[in-house]
Amino acid sequence: MLSEAISRAGSSFPVDIWRSMLEVVRKTMDVMALKTPAVEDIAMSRFYESFLSCLHLILTDPKCSVSDHVSVFVAVLRMFLNYGLSGRTPSTLLVGHSKKDLNNVSPKAHREHLNKSDRSVYRPPHLRKRDCSNVKPNRAAHSQYISDSESSTMNVTSSDSDFSDGDGSAKESAKGQNSRVRVAAIICIQDLCQADSKSFSMQWSLLLPTSDALQPRTRDATLMTCLLFDPCLKVRMASASTLVAMLDGPSSNFLQVAEYKESSKLGSFTALSSSLGQILLEIHRGILYLIQHEAHGKLLASLFKIIRLLILNTPYSRMPPNLLPTVITSLKTRIAGGFRYKSDQNNLLDAAVGCLTLALSTSPSSAQVRKMLHDEISSGYLENGKKSGVLFLLFEYSSQGSCPSICLEALQALKAAFHNYPSIVTACWELVSATVYSFLSIVCPEVPSKQSSEHVGSTTVCINEKVLITAIKVLDECLRAVSGFQGTEDLSDDKMVDPFTSDFIRMKKVSSAPSYELEYRDLEVVNPEECESGIKQWCEAMEKHMPLILSHSSAMVRAASVTCFAGMTSSVFISFTKEKQDFILSSLVRAAVHDNASSVRSASCRAIGVISCFPQVCQSAEVLDRFIHAVEINTRDALISVRITASWALANICDAIRHCVRVLHFGQMDSNSNPQFIVSLSECALRLTEDGDKVKSNAVRALGYISQIFNCSTSRSHETSVHSLDQRTEAPIASENPMVCQRRCLLDSLEDFHRLEKIVQAFISCITTGNVKVQWNVCHALGNLFLNETLRLQDMDWAPVVFGILLQLLHNSSNFKIRIQAAAALAVPLSVQDYGRSFPDIVRSIEHIMENIDQDPISGPSNFKYRVSLQKQLTLTMLHVLRFTSSTNDQLLKDFLVKKASILEDWLKRLCSSVGGMVDVQDKSVADRKKVMISRAIQSLIEVYKEKQQYAITQKFEELKNIL
Repeated sequence: MLSEAISRAGSSFPVDIWRSMLEVVRKTMDVMALKTPAVEDIAMSRFYESFLSCLHLILTDPKCSVSDHVSVFVAVLRMFLNYGLSGRTPSTLLVGHSKKDLNNVSPKAHREHLNKSDRSVYRPPHLRKRDCSNVKPNRAAHSQYISDSESSTMNVTSSDSDFSDGDGSAKESAKGQNSRVRVAAIICIQDLCQADSKSFSMQWSLLLPTSDALQPRTRDATLMTCLLFDPCLKVRMASASTLVAMLDGPSSNFLQVAEYKESSKLGSFTALSSSLGQILLEIHRGILYLIQHEAHGKLLASLFKIIRLLILNTPYSRMPPNLLPTVITSLKTRIAGGFRYKSDQNNLLDAAVGCLTLALSTSPSSAQVRKMLHDEISSGYLENGKKSGVLFLLFEYSSQGSCPSICLEALQALKAAFHNYPSIVTACWELVSATVYSFLSIVCPEVPSKQSSEHVGSTTVCINEKVLITAIKVLDECLRAVSGFQGTEDLSDDKMVDPFTSDFIRMKKVSSAPSYELEYRDLEVVNPEECESGIKQWCEAMEKHMPLILSHSSAMVRAASVTCFAGMTSSVFISFTKEKQDFILSSLVRAAVHDNASSVRSASCRAIGVISCFPQVCQSAEVLDRFIHAVEINTRDALISVRITASWALANICDAIRHCVRVLHFGQMDSNSNPQFIVSLSECALRLTEDGDKVKSNAVRALGYISQIFNCSTSRSHETSVHSLDQRTEAPIASENPMVCQRRCLLDSLEDFHRLEKIVQAFISCITTGNVKVQWNVCHALGNLFLNETLRLQDMDWAPVVFGILLQLLHNSSNFKIRIQAAAALAVPLSVQDYGRSFPDIVRSIEHIMENIDQDPISGPSNFKYRVSLQKQLTLTMLHVLRFTSSTNDQLLKDFLVKKASILEDWLKRLCSSVGGMVDVQDKSVADRKKVMISRAIQSLIEVYKEKQQYAITQKFEELKNIL
């Protein structure tokens, strides 16, 4: 009755009613928990089923919190996981097996013996009904839960349909009733997981095995026990569904802390991480066993969902090394073995290959998986066509055009393998090249992108296009791997990293670059032979594949082909003939300017941004002019996706020009005014600072590079220039008159000065209106501005404002990366005059931050890994400004340094001791550079204290200097 009331009007019940119902259920479960084991007869099994069905309705849409009840509910529900099976021990169930042999009994055999033991001789319905009427329920047992009057009036044969001919004997009906109780209990467990995942996550160790998952359990059953050994398919399906809910919900997030430890290394107390590691390992064992042996299609589909979620949530780097290779091998074996029913073949094969893709793309890469793939290649599986290898299997399915969906999954798996294990690409290149070319050679109906909406139902066309695009992405991944692509070329001028930050530079991982971690770890860096191999393969792709895909009618195919150029390296580009280089450059410019598809234009801008950083390209004024024209057009595109990549390319072009001007002395930057391309780039970037944050961050980066080479030589005397210009306005305008040229130069200089002011104002505006990424780029850009050799910061009215903004970010920003970059920018000026009147405030602020850095709260987990880097950068900046303190005339600042003498002494002592502990040859050079910086700072302080006649303090710092 309660279940019927909830199902009909439960949504209208007030919260108090829901809370009362939960309390009633809780009290009933408290009684059940005290009276174990559960009574197994037909009457009580019906009561349990009704009770659990009522609990299911309550948990499906709870109007109040259930966190206080989760632990009790789980403990009681766990009692019903083997309901109706607990009285049958394995020794009686597994006929023909002794206790010694029980460990060798498979779950399938166990289920068959359970079913066989429950079978009995057929009895007609009237005799079965008489048997049931003669069954006398155990009143003593029933009175634990219901009253005697209720048990005496209960109709155990509520309807004839319960014992119809199709249901078999009364014993068979009882078995079915018991299985319904188990299903109801498992469904309630799933409801608890979805109702309160946080509280439920603490109960995983009760519901999942930590050891011996493949052994039958007569007690302490788990969900894996039900999935492996229960004779009822519905129970196993419910168990699989619950496991999916547990692994797919928020409660699975804490699995990332899992760590496997051998039982011999576990003490009396098992940490949560170790317990989770054991659970994950046992789930892997059970699911992989079932994947190998299960034949039921729907259950197999659920198993593939479970293993997919397991792969996503398992930190394999902290699990047994052979676990991930075992997953890959098991999936490969099941795929090679096929599936029993043809109706399930394609769907199950899709799911299995999809799981294989996830396993191959697991990060970080596995050394054991790499060894497995290399062993497969060295054994000749690919050349000889042996079918026992993973790669051969994937190549076989990727070439089957009869089933495009499976072909698509196989290609994605190959792409994942080449991305995570790039060292196998060279051996697989011929098969990749042939596979991609075979797709390009197939004549199939192609639909232009603008008509794709008219062919939504045309699955053949859509899938064929997706397969071709994926095949091109596989080709792209191979080309990146063999050429050693690691992202955009580094054009940094200063290859000598600051000594205090060199140990804490975090290498930026480029997602589009193959994963070379294993190669670097084993010191297998790309050698010249591999570079030559990459050049050969790029040439083959340029001659064989590119002409076909660059002119394809599908926009997505053209975009994928242009993206291949974004994975090229300068060593490959320089190896091409002039004809091939011109083909690449002209193809990119033509696609960026003339292609109607936005995806193609965006991909072209991305490739232009990569290739513009090649030294051979950025030194060509003609090529840069074409690139600037193509990118500038796309910065005006209506789509934000195009403007983002165009602004990114614009910033890279500015970086390339800055590099050429400063390092290679390319371009005519010695004149009084800036070249026209600098003016055009700055105007374009200034316009983009008014766009969205993603565009704005790239625009600010571009302005930072421009401001480093911007000619500011005339800005120091701009007022004189304006005055002189006014006096010469009456001069006759003649081409031969030198006054005209001088007037024009003054006009250009005045425009440059105003343009520089606009750039600085854009920086200030972006700091206040931009997001975290924009603010970081502004700090980086200001550091570039301070590097401008023609700029006199002390003469700039905006300099105090800029320094004040950097100090404010250093003090108040919650993002440590922004604070690091702000501190780095403050360490750029090379004299006390460059700091101007802001110098005293800068010294005081940095000293205050250094003094209180240990009490600085970490606002979020993402900042934790940057804390040490911030401390090192602050140390570098502090030493940099201290070296200028003796050159300032600010007496208040010197008094401040006297006041902080003891704090500075202790800090410098710690620095000196850290330098003294560096004994390695490589560390010695870094230590020497550190000593020079520390010594300069100490010497400057000594001069300050001498001037202030603080002889005792002076002596302490002189002794400190002598230590170095």
